[in-house]
Formats: sequence, structure tokens, C-alpha cells
Amino acid sequence: MALVDYGIMAMASSIGEPYDVVEEARRHGVNQHLVRSMGFRTLHRAPPGVTTTEFGVAAASAAMTKAGLDASDIDFLVVASGNLPEYFHWDLSTAIARDLGLRGVPTLSLSQGCLSAVLAFENIAGLFATRGEVGTVLHISAERVSDEHVNRLGNGTTADSDGAVAAVLRRGHPSLRWLASEQLTDAAYADFFRLEYGGNAAPVPPAGRSNRDVDAGYSIFRYFDGDAERFSAYAEMTDARIAEAVDGACKRAGVQRADLSQVILLHANQVALRNAAGALGIPLERTNADLAASLGHFGGMDPLLCLDIYTDRGAFRPGDLVALAGMSSGLHWFCTLIEV
Repeated sequence: MALVDYGIMAMASSIGEPYDVVEEARRHGVNQHLVRSMGFRTLHRAPPGVTTTEFGVAAASAAMTKAGLDASDIDFLVVASGNLPEYFHWDLSTAIARDLGLRGVPTLSLSQGCLSAVLAFENIAGLFATRGEVGTVLHISAERVSDEHVNRLGNGTTADSDGAVAAVLRRGHPSLRWLASEQLTDAAYADFFRLEYGGNAAPVPPAGRSNRDVDAGYSIFRYFDGDAERFSAYAEMTDARIAEAVDGACKRAGVQRADLSQVILLHANQVALRNAAGALGIPLERTNADLAASLGHFGGMDPLLCLDIYTDRGAFRPGDLVALAGMSSGLHWFCTLIEV
């Protein structure tokens, strides 16, 4: 049983324009056969000039309208974003608060990679537990790829998208209730998936190099000295730890993995999603693999975006248990349980 009782009043999303993934691979010189085998069909790219802030404001405005609320009803704003920021020495949460008219509302920015949006539910539970005056929290997850710095298709195994999702969370709300969250961390892999250039360790890339040239998968393979067996064991471990995180959240909530109606994962490719489903012992149809293929990977907002879409479709029944789960750079594995 959750120590704090709160639920989602309303959700809304704002995403970029759709592009065919195979056509994008052809345009960018990425292996089209590999892209097809990964199963992504569509990615969503921001129109020129549309910022992370603007995506966040659009999603939040729509969510507040659906909830019948305005800026004066919001007691706290939480914003999660794991991509490159619009500016350095700058706070996305306050920029969104300003543009939403949330004058004087305290904000929190979370930027711990792809786990931030889902683990934010536990941070928000802490706000409700420690601040009696907080009755309504606006939670936004916004992601926009910087195409000048990274290749949104990677080496052909991903298809990164742009957009935002927002949820209005209300103390005591009876539906889409937070039950528990779990996080597992293995700091031995702290350098996996990092961008090499642009930070203060290497502000400027060597001549002729950029982050667009870095293949994260190959970098991990080199970490294991090119040993295919060690690399495969690592991959199997990452899937097993997703299941472990789900089980940990279930234990905190006093339920079993078998009680879950659906597990909503980060939008990995279809190969990775099948492996994760296998580790969880569930059919692929009880994951969000269908939406992952048609949407692309929106970073940490993937599970919330799918929760919004499935809820709008009426895919759940009252009392259903839904797990939002995945793996993030760090490395972290995470899960939050929601009761519909």
C-alpha cells in the first residue's frame, strides 16, 4: 500500500511531425536493412525552431485544460528531460513555469537520463508527504534531440523522437494511482551511453570528429574487449535486471508480477523489446511494442506517453495494474506501478 495517496487527473502529449524511419535511414546513409530488422516504422521530429520548452508548455496546457485547471491551481512543477539542454547554466523547469504563467510556483528539474520521468513519481510522493500545502503537482517530461550533436538513428538500432507529455497529479485522486517505485543501480557501467564531446572533460571534439560518429553499442562491445560471450552475458543481465526492478516495485506494493495487466517499457527496438518481454515472462503483446514501432524513442517520456495513449483509447479497466519500466544510462533499472 502506498504511503502517499495520489493519482493522475489528466494527461496530454505534444509530439513532433512523423517521418518514415527507413526513408530517413536512406537520407542519412544508415544501413536500411539493419533499420528494417529493428522494427521502427516512424519517428517524430520537431518542426524547425520548436524547442523543448515549447513542447513542454503545449503538453502541460492541454493536460491542465483536460483537468479543468489553470495556472493558479498548480502547487508544484516537476520537469524531467534527459537530452541536451537548450542552454547551459539554465533551468528548463523555470522556463516552462514562466511560459505557463506559474508565477511563484516552486519547480524541480530532473535530468538523470531515461529514468527521470518514471522515477519522478517517487520524488513527487515525497513532495506530497513532506509538504501538506501541496495538493496538485504538474509533471512534465520533454525531450528534443539535438541533430547537430547526435544522430537520432544511431547506427540503425534506434529512432529517436521529439515531444513532451504532461500529467496533472492530485492528492487523493482515485484513479491512475501511484503505488510504488523501484530503482536499481550498477555504477560499474557509469560511462556507457555517454556523449564524448561538449562537456568540460572534452569541450571540443578533435578535428573531423563529433558525437554523431560515436557508436554506443560498439563502445560497449570494446569495453568487453570484443568478447562476444561477455557482451551477450551483459545484454542478458540488463534484461534480467528490468524484471528485477519490476519485481521490486511489486514487492513494495504488495502485489505479484503475475498481477500486472501490462508492462510499458522504454521504446527500444523490437529485438530488444522481445528480449525484455522474455525476461519478464510475458507475451510481447502485454508490452507497448506496438506503440514503440509507430512512435520512435522519446527518451524517458516513453512510458508516460504510452500511458496517455492507452488511457485515451480505453485500453485499461479500473483496478488494472500497469508497470512503467526500463533501463537508463548510469546504469539504472527502474519501475513505477500505477493502479488504474
